[in-house]
Amino acid sequence: MSAPTIPARTALPVLASTLAFTVLTAGYVGVNSGVPHPDTTPASVLAYDTAHRGLLELGAMLLLASASALTVAATLIYRAVSARMPGVPPIAMAGGLLAAGGLTASAVFTWAGSRLPGTASPDLARVVADLGFVSGGCAYAVGFGLFVLGVAVPALLGPVLPRSLAWTGLLIAAAAALSAFGLIVPGLLFLLPVVRFGGLLWLLATAIVLYRR
Repeated sequence: MSAPTIPARTALPVLASTLAFTVLTAGYVGVNSGVPHPDTTPASVLAYDTAHRGLLELGAMLLLASASALTVAATLIYRAVSARMPGVPPIAMAGGLLAAGGLTASAVFTWAGSRLPGTASPDLARVVADLGFVSGGCAYAVGFGLFVLGVAVPALLGPVLPRSLAWTGLLIAAAAALSAFGLIVPGLLFLLPVVRFGGLLWLLATAIVLYRR
Protein backbone atom coordinates (compact mmCIF):
# COMPACT_ATOMS: atom_id res chain seq x y z
CA MET A 1 0.00 0.00 0.00
CA SER A 2 1.39 3.43 -0.93
CA ALA A 3 2.25 5.97 1.74
CA PRO A 4 -0.44 8.56 2.41
CA THR A 5 -0.05 12.10 1.23
CA ILE A 6 -0.69 14.78 3.86
CA PRO A 7 -1.89 18.16 2.53
CA ALA A 8 0.77 20.87 2.87
CA ARG A 9 -1.72 23.16 4.63
CA THR A 10 -1.87 20.57 7.43
CA ALA A 11 1.67 19.15 7.40
CA LEU A 12 3.57 22.41 7.79
CA PRO A 13 1.49 23.69 10.75
CA VAL A 14 1.85 20.25 12.40
CA LEU A 15 5.63 20.48 12.22
CA ALA A 16 5.71 24.14 13.28
CA SER A 17 3.44 23.66 16.30
CA THR A 18 5.30 20.51 17.36
CA LEU A 19 8.65 22.31 17.16
CA ALA A 20 7.18 25.17 19.18
CA PHE A 21 5.93 22.71 21.82
CA THR A 22 9.38 21.07 21.93
CA VAL A 23 11.24 24.37 22.37
CA LEU A 24 8.80 25.68 24.99
CA THR A 25 8.93 22.41 26.94
CA ALA A 26 12.72 22.43 26.91
CA GLY A 27 12.68 26.04 28.06
CA TYR A 28 10.31 25.25 30.92
CA VAL A 29 12.40 22.29 32.07
CA GLY A 30 15.52 24.43 32.02
CA VAL A 31 13.94 27.29 33.93
CA ASN A 32 12.22 25.16 36.57
CA SER A 33 14.84 22.44 36.98
CA GLY A 34 15.28 23.38 40.64
CA VAL A 35 11.62 23.17 41.62
CA PRO A 36 11.22 21.14 44.86
CA HIS A 37 10.19 17.51 44.50
CA PRO A 38 6.92 16.17 45.98
CA ASP A 39 8.77 14.80 49.01
CA THR A 40 10.32 18.19 49.88
CA THR A 41 9.27 19.69 53.22
CA PRO A 42 6.64 22.46 53.16
CA ALA A 43 9.08 24.96 54.63
CA SER A 44 11.60 24.28 51.85
CA VAL A 45 8.89 24.71 49.21
CA LEU A 46 7.88 28.09 50.61
CA ALA A 47 11.52 29.17 50.82
CA TYR A 48 12.06 28.23 47.16
CA ASP A 49 8.88 30.00 46.04
CA THR A 50 9.79 33.26 47.74
CA ALA A 51 13.41 33.15 46.54
CA HIS A 52 12.64 32.30 42.89
CA ARG A 53 9.53 34.28 42.00
CA GLY A 54 10.89 35.36 38.63
CA LEU A 55 11.79 31.82 37.58
CA LEU A 56 8.39 30.50 38.62
CA GLU A 57 6.60 33.25 36.69
CA LEU A 58 8.70 32.60 33.59
CA GLY A 59 8.13 28.87 33.91
CA ALA A 60 4.38 29.41 34.20
CA MET A 61 4.40 31.51 31.03
CA LEU A 62 6.40 28.89 29.10
CA LEU A 63 4.13 26.12 30.34
CA LEU A 64 1.02 28.02 29.32
CA ALA A 65 2.46 28.71 25.88
CA SER A 66 3.42 25.05 25.46
CA ALA A 67 -0.18 24.06 26.24
CA SER A 68 -1.36 26.23 23.34
CA ALA A 69 1.21 24.70 20.99
CA LEU A 70 0.19 21.17 22.03
CA THR A 71 -3.47 21.97 21.41
CA VAL A 72 -2.69 23.03 17.85
CA ALA A 73 -0.39 20.07 17.20
CA ALA A 74 -2.80 17.47 18.58
CA THR A 75 -5.76 18.89 16.66
CA LEU A 76 -3.88 19.00 13.36
CA ILE A 77 -2.36 15.54 13.81
CA TYR A 78 -5.84 14.14 14.41
CA ARG A 79 -7.00 15.94 11.27
CA ALA A 80 -4.16 14.39 9.26
CA VAL A 81 -4.91 10.90 10.60
CA SER A 82 -8.66 11.18 10.04
CA ALA A 83 -8.06 12.43 6.49
CA ARG A 84 -6.26 9.15 5.72
CA MET A 85 -8.70 6.99 7.71
CA PRO A 86 -12.21 8.51 7.78
CA GLY A 87 -14.31 7.58 10.79
CA VAL A 88 -11.43 7.41 13.26
CA PRO A 89 -12.77 8.34 16.75
CA PRO A 90 -11.44 11.71 17.95
CA ILE A 91 -9.52 10.12 20.83
CA ALA A 92 -6.28 11.78 19.77
CA MET A 93 -7.77 15.25 19.73
CA ALA A 94 -9.58 14.72 23.04
CA GLY A 95 -6.41 13.37 24.67
CA GLY A 96 -4.39 16.28 23.36
CA LEU A 97 -6.89 18.74 24.79
CA LEU A 98 -6.82 16.96 28.16
CA ALA A 99 -3.02 17.05 28.20
CA ALA A 100 -3.01 20.73 27.29
CA GLY A 101 -5.55 21.33 30.06
CA GLY A 102 -3.21 19.64 32.55
CA LEU A 103 -0.35 21.91 31.47
CA THR A 104 -2.59 24.96 31.72
CA ALA A 105 -3.66 24.07 35.26
CA SER A 106 -0.03 23.43 36.21
CA ALA A 107 0.93 26.85 34.84
CA VAL A 108 -1.80 28.49 36.92
CA PHE A 109 -0.68 26.75 40.12
CA THR A 110 2.97 27.53 39.38
CA TRP A 111 2.14 31.21 38.99
CA ALA A 112 0.04 31.13 42.17
CA GLY A 113 3.00 29.65 44.03
CA SER A 114 5.18 32.53 42.89
CA ARG A 115 2.75 34.99 44.50
CA LEU A 116 2.93 33.51 47.99
CA PRO A 117 4.44 35.91 50.53
CA GLY A 118 7.13 34.84 52.95
CA THR A 119 4.56 34.92 55.75
CA ALA A 120 2.31 32.38 54.01
CA SER A 121 1.67 28.98 55.54
CA PRO A 122 4.27 26.41 54.45
CA ASP A 123 1.48 23.85 54.21
CA LEU A 124 -0.32 26.12 51.72
CA ALA A 125 2.85 26.33 49.63
CA ARG A 126 3.11 22.54 49.68
CA VAL A 127 -0.52 22.12 48.58
CA VAL A 128 -0.14 24.60 45.71
CA ALA A 129 3.06 22.86 44.59
CA ASP A 130 1.35 19.46 44.78
CA LEU A 131 -1.53 20.69 42.64
CA GLY A 132 0.94 21.97 40.07
CA PHE A 133 2.80 18.66 40.11
CA VAL A 134 -0.29 16.48 39.75
CA SER A 135 -1.84 18.55 36.97
CA GLY A 136 1.41 18.86 35.01
CA GLY A 137 2.50 15.30 35.86
CA CYS A 138 -0.12 12.55 36.16
CA ALA A 139 -3.01 14.50 34.61
CA TYR A 140 -0.86 15.55 31.67
CA ALA A 141 0.49 12.02 31.22
CA VAL A 142 -2.99 10.47 31.12
CA GLY A 143 -4.20 12.97 28.53
CA PHE A 144 -1.05 12.64 26.45
CA GLY A 145 -1.32 8.86 26.63
CA LEU A 146 -4.81 9.03 25.16
CA PHE A 147 -3.53 11.33 22.43
CA VAL A 148 -0.75 8.91 21.51
CA LEU A 149 -3.13 5.96 21.65
CA GLY A 150 -5.54 7.74 19.30
CA VAL A 151 -2.76 8.08 16.75
CA ALA A 152 -0.90 4.79 17.25
CA VAL A 153 -3.90 2.47 16.90
CA PRO A 154 -5.04 3.87 13.52
CA ALA A 155 -1.39 3.80 12.43
CA LEU A 156 -1.36 0.03 13.02
CA LEU A 157 -4.51 -0.38 10.94
CA GLY A 158 -3.56 1.85 8.03
CA PRO A 159 -0.63 3.56 6.28
CA VAL A 160 -0.43 6.57 8.57
CA LEU A 161 2.92 6.08 10.31
CA PRO A 162 5.71 3.47 10.20
CA ARG A 163 4.73 0.47 12.28
CA SER A 164 7.77 0.88 14.52
CA LEU A 165 6.60 4.38 15.42
CA ALA A 166 3.08 3.10 16.02
CA TRP A 167 4.30 0.35 18.39
CA THR A 168 6.49 2.86 20.21
CA GLY A 169 3.40 5.00 20.67
CA LEU A 170 1.53 2.11 22.23
CA LEU A 171 4.37 1.61 24.73
CA ILE A 172 4.27 5.29 25.64
CA ALA A 173 0.49 5.14 26.05
CA ALA A 174 0.86 2.12 28.36
CA ALA A 175 3.49 3.94 30.44
CA ALA A 176 1.16 6.94 30.66
CA ALA A 177 -1.69 4.78 31.94
CA LEU A 178 0.54 3.17 34.56
CA SER A 179 1.91 6.55 35.67
CA ALA A 180 -1.57 7.52 36.85
CA PHE A 181 -1.23 4.92 39.61
CA GLY A 182 1.72 6.91 40.88
CA LEU A 183 -0.81 8.88 42.89
CA ILE A 184 -1.19 5.87 45.17
CA VAL A 185 2.03 3.96 44.33
CA PRO A 186 4.86 6.54 44.38
CA GLY A 187 7.25 3.99 42.93
CA LEU A 188 5.53 4.42 39.54
CA LEU A 189 6.22 8.15 39.35
CA PHE A 190 9.45 7.39 37.52
CA LEU A 191 7.25 6.82 34.45
CA LEU A 192 6.33 10.52 34.29
CA PRO A 193 9.66 11.61 32.74
CA VAL A 194 9.43 8.63 30.39
CA VAL A 195 6.06 9.85 29.14
CA ARG A 196 7.07 13.51 29.13
CA PHE A 197 10.35 13.22 27.24
CA GLY A 198 9.82 9.92 25.45
CA GLY A 199 6.44 11.20 24.33
CA LEU A 200 7.99 14.46 23.19
CA LEU A 201 10.48 12.61 21.00
CA TRP A 202 7.67 10.43 19.64
CA LEU A 203 5.57 13.49 18.85
CA LEU A 204 8.49 15.17 17.09
CA ALA A 205 9.19 12.04 15.02
CA THR A 206 5.50 11.78 14.12
CA ALA A 207 5.36 15.40 13.00
CA ILE A 208 8.47 14.96 10.85
CA VAL A 209 7.03 11.83 9.20
CA LEU A 210 3.75 13.58 8.44
CA TYR A 211 5.57 16.62 7.09
CA ARG A 212 7.83 14.57 4.81
CA ARG A 213 4.83 12.71 3.43
